[in-house]
Amino acid sequence: MNVCKSGEELLRRVLLYRRHSPLCKQLGSLLQKEQTQQKVGIPRTCYLLNVVCYTSQGHTRGKSFPLPTPVDVEKLHADQLDLGTVDRRLTFYSQLQESMSPSDVLDLLKHYSPTHRHVSNSLTRIWELTKKLSDDQRRYELRLMFEHPGFEELCQVAMVNAHRMRCEDLAYSLLAMVKLGMPQRSRVVQTLLRVTQENLNQFNERALSVLAMCLSEMEAMKNVDTLKKGLRLVLENNVNQIRNVVPLQSIMRLVGKDVSPGFKKKLEQKALSMAEDFSLPNAQYMLSTLAAMELNSRPLLDICSKNIAENVHGVPFNRLLAVLRSCGELHYRNTELLLAISEHVATTCDMWTNKQVILLLLEFENLGFLASSLLDAFTHIVIQKADTLTLRDVLSILKVYSSLNHIFKSNRDQFLSSVTSVVESYLTKMLPNDMLKAAFCLCILGHFPPALLERLLQKETVEELCTIDHRFLKGMEQKLHIIDLCLRLDHLPLPQPLCLPPGYTSTLSQDKAPVSQDLLSTLKSVVAEEDVVQESVIEENGYFIDYLVTLLPQTIEGNGSQENASLNQRIALLCPPLSSLSFGTTHPNGKLAMKVRHLSILGYSPVLISLQHFLCQTEEERTSILRKLIFPEHKSSGVHETNETIF
Repeated sequence: MNVCKSGEELLRRVLLYRRHSPLCKQLGSLLQKEQTQQKVGIPRTCYLLNVVCYTSQGHTRGKSFPLPTPVDVEKLHADQLDLGTVDRRLTFYSQLQESMSPSDVLDLLKHYSPTHRHVSNSLTRIWELTKKLSDDQRRYELRLMFEHPGFEELCQVAMVNAHRMRCEDLAYSLLAMVKLGMPQRSRVVQTLLRVTQENLNQFNERALSVLAMCLSEMEAMKNVDTLKKGLRLVLENNVNQIRNVVPLQSIMRLVGKDVSPGFKKKLEQKALSMAEDFSLPNAQYMLSTLAAMELNSRPLLDICSKNIAENVHGVPFNRLLAVLRSCGELHYRNTELLLAISEHVATTCDMWTNKQVILLLLEFENLGFLASSLLDAFTHIVIQKADTLTLRDVLSILKVYSSLNHIFKSNRDQFLSSVTSVVESYLTKMLPNDMLKAAFCLCILGHFPPALLERLLQKETVEELCTIDHRFLKGMEQKLHIIDLCLRLDHLPLPQPLCLPPGYTSTLSQDKAPVSQDLLSTLKSVVAEEDVVQESVIEENGYFIDYLVTLLPQTIEGNGSQENASLNQRIALLCPPLSSLSFGTTHPNGKLAMKVRHLSILGYSPVLISLQHFLCQTEEERTSILRKLIFPEHKSSGVHETNETIF
């Protein structure tokens, strides 16, 4: 104690008489640190004690002892304090990485006095451990964590030391708290939010990215909304300073769809400037980011689509599904991308579960893309493994195949028989709405299982259907009407005639399009004067015909034939919207294909033409197109085949 006391007196004298010396200023700083450490209870292995020991050893009789140089002080500090601290810190981080559960992390903290760095790293480690677990395991581990006494202590340290944390530590701590399910209105989360607000201008690119990710998952509240507004202001002024793709994407997701068009344009241009650096995960994530922003940037979408299409074999299922959903939300369809995904899944179909393939097929159906190779491949799986399908699986399968009007290369009867057997196995416990969905899809495909139809068309079942939510009543009536049309027009070989109960008839909604005077004028110039051209005709069963051309016997090709002389041919010219055709093809979807089938049964010769593409042609090209459609070189006898034509 005497040595220490004399040392303090010596230092005070030095500081008193040599205030302006750099060395004395440094020693004064060391003394102040020593006193501070004593107040907070840090062990007295301190700067001052080390210096005093050095000077007492350096004293010799008859000579003044030399004062320590700055290098000496730093050396002693490193040797006797910092190296011990570094070793202890390395030991902590090493043990932290060896922890295998949240409880292990909390048990480890018992043996240390946690600092603000310990808080951030511990919370992040807990999050890393839990996100790899199954749902049940995660719930169990989190329950143990919240009940552990060390977790409350960790939260207390986080609140006390929040203002000392670096920006990245602050952002990661907040993100970990949110990911772990900590109540967002708790004191610790609100404290971290408040300190973040105070230090937002000091956040670097990485910290801003983590904060953006965190805020995008937090519920709306005053502190969160205020921080989001502040973050948007900071980002809008510093977009050009972003250097990495991942932070940019996190920021784009945070600003969302409600941001100003000008800021959206800035973010789009910044993303385009980084497009050459996009990795495969970057391209996948950018599609979902654009969907979250509702930013339909064709250049960005095309770049990402090309990247994914070229590397589709390296994309896992969840990413493929997210890509297709993002395309649907953005109403973006890229033939190269959709074809690459469908071909990849078709060739690896045996490696996927039924649920995975069905989910992908539903997204293709939503996009209106006819994934023929995948549908053919899955047909064989359905036939071979029908007993593994659930009712929900079958309803989804029927929805896809009927909506896309898939034309089976083979095994059509086996496929329909397989899915029908699954539906009938659930018949006694099916809800009326599920019966209606199954029967509707099967009728679109031209298949009419008697057991299902008989049960559906019972008066009690139809009455129950009519009591459903009024929001779905119109769609239900349309489905019933289509089933009734099929029963009356398709000449079914059923054991007994079936129809809707009396009093439950409805009309089919009409997709009426305005008459195109250009098309009408060209049409009249193609046919003879005595022929009849009508527009906007509604057939008695409820089908809308855009243009009906009735060709008199003398105008029909082969006028010399006695058989042809007795015919009045009716050409039903249909101008369906592009949404009624499979994307990029002339293939009609399910309802349009059924309409063509029924019009043929009723004696019409249906002809499909895309009005959008037709009107882009010259007058001479239009005339040539219509002449080929109405007067084909080869006519089939009996029911006329459909001329599926699009330009």
